[in-house]
Amino acid sequence: MEAYSNDDMDQQSVSMAKYWTSEKCIENVTKCQQLFGGYGYMLEYPIANLFASARVESIYGGTTEIMKELISRSI
Repeated sequence: MEAYSNDDMDQQSVSMAKYWTSEKCIENVTKCQQLFGGYGYMLEYPIANLFASARVESIYGGTTEIMKELISRSI
């Protein structure tokens, strides 16, 4: 796999990558949290911190709804 420079990606590509990765992160952490049951919500367990971080990831740098709008503008 070759490395990409900042010039290789346009706004649509970056928006698509951020949207997809943040949604998949939330999906996977939620599945893992289900394995822990009620313990998955207790902050003493790492999965609870991962879940909180995953939820915030969809907000940092623009919400997923904004990413959808940026992608749809270029279509």
